[in-house]
Amino acid sequence: MNWFTGSAVYLILWFLTLFAVLPWGVHVPDEPETGHASSAPSNPRIGLKILITTVIAAALWFVVDWVLATGLISLRPPPGEW
Repeated sequence: MNWFTGSAVYLILWFLTLFAVLPWGVHVPDEPETGHASSAPSNPRIGLKILITTVIAAALWFVVDWVLATGLISLRPPPGEW
C-alpha cells in the first residue's frame, strides 16, 4: 500500500471510529442552560474522544495493512479476468 492509499484508508477508519466513539460517556444535564439544546451533553470530553479515536484507528489501520501485505485478502482481480 503506497502512502496515499494508506493515508486515505487511515482517514476513513479515523472518521468511522470517531462516529462510533462520540456517544461514549455522554450525559445530558437534568436542567439545560438557557439557550442550549436539551440534548446537548454537559461534558463532551472531545479531546479524550479524539485521542481514543486516533489509537483505535491506528490499530485498525495496522490490521488492514497486515492483511493486505500478507495476501490474506487481495484487492487485485484474479488472473484472466481482464
